[in-house]
Amino acid sequence: MSKKFYILFPFWYGIGSGKDGKGREVSSCVKRWRSRLAPLLSKIPMVERPKRHVPLETRLLLTFAILILYFALGNIPLFGLSPEAIDLFGRWRALFAGQRFSLSAVGIMPIINASLILQILAGPKIMKLDLTNTEDQAFYLNMQKLLVLCFVLFTSFTYVRGFYMPNQDIASQLGVSPRFISCLLFLQVFFGGMLIYYMEEVVSKWGICSGVGLFIVAGVSHQIITGLISLIHDAGGGVVGVIPGWMEITQQVEPYEMSKAGMVFLFQHHFIALIVTIALFFLVVYLVCARIEIRIPGYLKRRASRGRVKFPIKLAHFSYAIVVPLVFFNLGMALQAGIQALGRVLYSHGTTILGVYDETGTAVSGLMYYLSPIYGPMDWFPPLMSVPHADWQIAVRAVANLTIVVVGAMIIALLWLKLSPGLEMRDIRAMVRDSGLPIYGHSRGLKVIKRAVERYTIKIAMMGCGLLSALLVIANMFGTLGAVSVLYLTVAVIVIYGIYEEITSGLV
Repeated sequence: MSKKFYILFPFWYGIGSGKDGKGREVSSCVKRWRSRLAPLLSKIPMVERPKRHVPLETRLLLTFAILILYFALGNIPLFGLSPEAIDLFGRWRALFAGQRFSLSAVGIMPIINASLILQILAGPKIMKLDLTNTEDQAFYLNMQKLLVLCFVLFTSFTYVRGFYMPNQDIASQLGVSPRFISCLLFLQVFFGGMLIYYMEEVVSKWGICSGVGLFIVAGVSHQIITGLISLIHDAGGGVVGVIPGWMEITQQVEPYEMSKAGMVFLFQHHFIALIVTIALFFLVVYLVCARIEIRIPGYLKRRASRGRVKFPIKLAHFSYAIVVPLVFFNLGMALQAGIQALGRVLYSHGTTILGVYDETGTAVSGLMYYLSPIYGPMDWFPPLMSVPHADWQIAVRAVANLTIVVVGAMIIALLWLKLSPGLEMRDIRAMVRDSGLPIYGHSRGLKVIKRAVERYTIKIAMMGCGLLSALLVIANMFGTLGAVSVLYLTVAVIVIYGIYEEITSGLV
């Protein structure tokens, strides 16, 4: 940390430990600042970790109970909410694991924000925290509680002040002012947000897997089950659920009519989406648990022999190979949407050099057409397209979409590798534990494996990012069951596989 940083922000002395910008010990500052923050942080309740081993049956029961409570919160509407209320994060509801206009409206967004900020501050040693130390770990968790509380307060206030308008009729019936109803809405949203935080703590410490992942899986599963068995009719009069819809089709439509319609019929009645969802599930599981063998020269496989040893590692050990494509998939779409906004502005001023747009604001020709994102089969399958295009134009657009996401994710992965400190020894120990290979000369063997793995890190990251990014783009082109986002579905599959591994390890 530079000397100028410590001069401008001297309070970091007290948050961290070790030495300041001049190399002086700051242990006294550490104790002083932590003693000042300790009374405030201790007043915020927290879920204690179990002091003894919790049986798998108990953990499963607690996880199931929390899941039921989560669905109950999502089905309790906010009292006093106006029908004109706006859902601020409608597109990201599945990822934030919250149901709109309910007690779970805040979702897990405050938990994610607090975790990201603390990881950024603690990761590069800005706060100088050693998370292997018990005191630093406790301080880290207490700071996370404080940040979650602040984010829940801020999010609840933002919702109520800007988007959740009070119901004037209810205020007049109760004889109170609309401001009082707004206060009630704030308290409901705040209570639901904090309750979700403590539910996440219970699942993470006493249940199975992470509470954040469990709630994401619950939201995605709700959408998929709705798309599978829902009896609600859509605007066209057809049943939303695939199973009841096909039961009606088999009774009303002749087989020759289905074969005559071909792929159009399968797309319109979500049969392709069902196949893509199942295929994506198994392909993501395969990528997560896939093993890659690397050769380690000079590693002692047996005490009496030297040579090259094939050391198997999982792609899941390199988290950035999974995280980066998921993040950049949305960022790539956002980048393309920003480019389209620029093109629409130019077109509205009479400039058509970049492309031409129709009445709905969709690019129909020019460079902007090829750079526009593909959201589903309506954008590339000719019989379903509103504006027909030549096959080569559709192919160029698809290749451009694939290239933007895949190349962008690989570049971000490369930057991640250059800026991050690299693999830590605990990651290598996890790889060794999963591989099942014996380690002779424990510390020396780990160092040899660490050097060998880091030589292949860039290749593994590029390969993992490229494969998963291409899979996301292709699946998004064909659509998924229940119109669930490919990004959220992939996250849910990874979490489900993690739950499976945790359960199987608990049974062994």
